[in-house]
Amino acid sequence: MRFLHPEHDEQLELSTDDVFLNPSFYEGASRLETDLTPPDFPGGSHPVVAANMNAVTGKRMAETMARFGGLGILPQDMHIDTVARIVAHIHAADPRYDTALSVSPGATLRDVQGIIRKRSHDLVVVVDDERRPLGIITHADLRDRDQFTPASAIMSKRLVTVSAGITNRDAFLLMEDARVKSAPVLDAEGRLVGVLGRDDAVRLELLRPALGAKGELMVGAAIGISGQSAELAGKLVEIGVGAIVVDTAHGHQRRMLETLRAVAAVVRGRVPIVAGNVCTAEGTRALLDAGADVIKVNVGPGAMCTTRMQTGAGRPTFTAVQVSAAEARARGKHVWADGGVRNPRDVALYLAAGAARVMVGTALAGTYESPGDVKEDKDGALYKENYGMASARAVGDRTADQDAFERAKKGFFREGISTSRVYIREGHESVGALLVDIITGVQSAFTYAGARTIDDFHARAVIGVQSPAGYLEGTPHGALRR
Repeated sequence: MRFLHPEHDEQLELSTDDVFLNPSFYEGASRLETDLTPPDFPGGSHPVVAANMNAVTGKRMAETMARFGGLGILPQDMHIDTVARIVAHIHAADPRYDTALSVSPGATLRDVQGIIRKRSHDLVVVVDDERRPLGIITHADLRDRDQFTPASAIMSKRLVTVSAGITNRDAFLLMEDARVKSAPVLDAEGRLVGVLGRDDAVRLELLRPALGAKGELMVGAAIGISGQSAELAGKLVEIGVGAIVVDTAHGHQRRMLETLRAVAAVVRGRVPIVAGNVCTAEGTRALLDAGADVIKVNVGPGAMCTTRMQTGAGRPTFTAVQVSAAEARARGKHVWADGGVRNPRDVALYLAAGAARVMVGTALAGTYESPGDVKEDKDGALYKENYGMASARAVGDRTADQDAFERAKKGFFREGISTSRVYIREGHESVGALLVDIITGVQSAFTYAGARTIDDFHARAVIGVQSPAGYLEGTPHGALRR
């Protein structure tokens, strides 16, 4: 990466809003010729990572991210038994088909209502004892019914199904012709194996699944910094986690370095170790020396984070990633950019600055696959609750096994928002829809830079600095003209 006006630009501390990608010549014929495979370690067809936040990444998020080529990191607050159960579920999940929501014929409408928004395909399949479909239920079937109405009385018996192994093209055309959004997937014996959405059939042409060494969907997990971290990391590797993230808000500190050395002694060489957060070359160097393979960069830019307002500490995002990536790359290592992603451009600019992957949090919280329940405001709009991992709410969850006095003391030290509403946007209800939006934007950015791979993009990117008005004029402002 080089600056358009290095004599001036290199002296500035810059956020992603402060910079732009200067277009260059591209030799290819299509953005589909680009390859977004991350250069840090195997696993994933693109660089988007679901952040290890309680309101962002759980079983459904991690499974769906991996199915669509990304990586989900389970939060450090999860009990080890919960992590084991989730990892087992993800490893057993089909790499191509979404997990089906199913009920027996005797289940009630109330049972259906409790699960129908747990997946974005809006489909509950009524099955017999051998998991053969008897009918389907969508939201359209739930209107004006008593909550104790059995599923057999409200299901539609008009079944449009697809066979396991069908091509994405044929599946899409079948559903398009039948005017259905999703269809149950059946094996050769007619048993339910999953669900395929019409739009997902197209997305799967663009996004390859993130698979581990054994061909299972890949998932990572985070741990904090404590005397038990090394033992916990060892258990996570035995469970089958594909990456360990050692996570704390201020990574350039003694306790982190001690924890990282202990974790590296147990798991290094078995799975990649990601550690953070830092925002300086010095912090990056310290974590690499302590045993990290990848460094997580940024302090304070997250949508739910109040660190900079509480403490004044942090650094503008683009510069933080740029200087940290330069230090890591000089040693043959990599960094992840963490926080501050609002648009696909932010992911592209982080990659230009030198990141191998980019963590996304709040933008993913407003999807059906995030852990929270869907809620409805007074106007009928759907939303989910989101909260920061350094908020009073998260600190309270993390210290639940301590006495009330200790919890009260630790509750004073909070650097995050405890609750906010993230609305589910039409057209972006699912992780798949958001990922395609991000990935196609990044692929186009590669063509504007004349690049085909992430490393090539970083090498070729020419970055300019703009005024706030320069940023504003690039935002869409023609939707309404009077």
